[in-house]
Amino acid sequence: MDDDDIRDLFSSLGPIVIKRLFGGKGIYHDGLIIAIEYRDEILLKADEISAPFFEEAGCVQWTYAGKNRSKPVAMPYWSIPGDALDDPDIMAEWARRAYEAAMRSRK
Repeated sequence: MDDDDIRDLFSSLGPIVIKRLFGGKGIYHDGLIIAIEYRDEILLKADEISAPFFEEAGCVQWTYAGKNRSKPVAMPYWSIPGDALDDPDIMAEWARRAYEAAMRSRK
């Protein structure tokens, strides 16, 4: 996804900043990372409060193989629900959740 498409996706939040991040992109709003683009997928930030909403919507949490590779390491980023990619109002709700999780994590 190019930067203009990412800006369109998050337009409901207002201005965002996109920075290179470990082979992908970090997506920031008000100085807080709210999402990443990694391997051509946008992943939204979540926390213990918002993660159940992502699970309920059928989203997938980003994991990677840890050092000992015995079990995956879960990261606080989740896939976007399919219907949100086609509906700006639904995407606005998920973008807001990601921003709220980012605000809570800075404390």
